[in-house]
Amino acid sequence: MAQYSVNRNNHYGVNNKDLHEVVMLADQAGNILNSFGSASNIPIAAGDVTGYSHINKFGATDGDVTAGTVWDGNSGTTVYPYPANSVLTLAGVTNTADDGESVEVQGLDADYNFVTETINIGSSGATVFSRVFRARMLTTENSQDITISQSGTVAAAILAGLGQTLMAVYTIPAGKTGYLLDLHLGSDKASTNTAMTYRLFARPFGGAFNIKGNFNAAGGQSLDINYPVPLKFEEKTDIKIDVTAGQATQVSATFDIILVDN
Repeated sequence: MAQYSVNRNNHYGVNNKDLHEVVMLADQAGNILNSFGSASNIPIAAGDVTGYSHINKFGATDGDVTAGTVWDGNSGTTVYPYPANSVLTLAGVTNTADDGESVEVQGLDADYNFVTETINIGSSGATVFSRVFRARMLTTENSQDITISQSGTVAAAILAGLGQTLMAVYTIPAGKTGYLLDLHLGSDKASTNTAMTYRLFARPFGGAFNIKGNFNAAGGQSLDINYPVPLKFEEKTDIKIDVTAGQATQVSATFDIILVDN
């Protein structure tokens, strides 16, 4: 393999004494990682690479919709509301059968740092959240829909029997930069009935939502969108997947982001 010296403006000779640097990715023990293909991401998922982490976001609507954001709080046309900062309140929708059961809520605190809190259904938490992007049952499956309210507005929901939220919504934590790798989009109606439009939106901190991708499909068709060069999002950026459908249909969306410490 020929090597070229930028400083000398010439190829390296057989007897040259030039030094050059090679940048490689290593794990916490100093082991050089495979930097090609998906295998290079396994140490990140394992937590072996300092300063790197990963989030997989998966969302779906609560039944058939014609518009709005892909999350389980949308059963018609609901756009994700981004409620104001507050502590969280959990409640069962139809009865008190799940009261007292524990739920782990994941999101960002008032300073946009990653935070988790365990809250019992029928109770309120103590931590002020600025964003909620995931919640999961810890002690049992939920027999009914569970709502997680923030400033009096539903910020997340766990649909009956699922044990975890479905939210194609995420916010990059403070001190991190996010690199979006891929999207997977789909709906459940036949192609003869429904025209689908999926839109990837991002809102920088203090700014407005801008579209970052527009994807069209027939109903029932799945789309896999891969970014060989990942999309870069700065800290505190809100990311969501919205949809419009020609006919009411259930919609799903998934995306993967690698987070890198600033």
